[in-house]
Amino acid sequence: VMTVVPAKDGHLYHVDAEGEYWAATVFIDDTVAYNKADSPELARKGGEGIGKFQSQLDDFTEPLAETIKGFHNIRHRFGQWDAALARDAAGRRIHLAEEIGWIESRRAEMLSFWSKVEDGTIPTRVTHNDTKLNNVMLDDKTGKGVCVIDLDTVMPGLAMNDFGDAIRYGASTAAEDERDLSEVSCSMELFSLFTKGFLEGCGGSLTPEETALLPMGAKVMTYECGMRFLMDYLQGDRYFKIHRDGQNLDRARTQLTLVADMERKMQQMQDIVRKAAG
Repeated sequence: VMTVVPAKDGHLYHVDAEGEYWAATVFIDDTVAYNKADSPELARKGGEGIGKFQSQLDDFTEPLAETIKGFHNIRHRFGQWDAALARDAAGRRIHLAEEIGWIESRRAEMLSFWSKVEDGTIPTRVTHNDTKLNNVMLDDKTGKGVCVIDLDTVMPGLAMNDFGDAIRYGASTAAEDERDLSEVSCSMELFSLFTKGFLEGCGGSLTPEETALLPMGAKVMTYECGMRFLMDYLQGDRYFKIHRDGQNLDRARTQLTLVADMERKMQQMQDIVRKAAG
């Protein structure tokens, strides 16, 4: 596990003269991280690492702070969305009728999913909330998962959120800001391998309901991310860093295209999960 080295004043962090926070951890020897699953085996190992994180914290009962309020609360996100549409801070809404309509057409489905969280059907767990492959350290000789890093967003959440965000990022066939939307799809090979590794890593810690809803988790997380990119574009690109004009709009369109592909493949994704769960 990551081991934080205390500062001289005993705190587990240091604040510099500019008000920036820093933390130091013991170096983890003989490990490597990858930005992209360039091989099927990497996809499976990444899934196994995230699943093992879930399993190891299955019995964690200490109260956790909500690092980012309402981070994956889709009802909360819709409140922000409605405010951003009403404000139209950058005057861009007039050009986004198609994208806004697409978001709105799935509002009821997303809120229906969230109602399962609110009524306790889906349990809240300790979640990582940034499950990119490069946050899983792998043994550089055996390729086995060693530990998960980048723990600043660990807080209460849903297991399918961690699963879904990893699929959104790791099983997409295109870059997050790809302009050619014909290149965007959800790879069923990578989805299958990640799912197999994830469920093996979880070791039976998920409920049957959680397991069955993993494909929906991928859809919800991708949808939410697309909505956030589009919302930021509406507000004048204030949250996500951009390197060119229109980048957040391209990111939004990519995510929405990926959601549409997941919808077409939902039955296949559900079959993969059932098979992997045994």
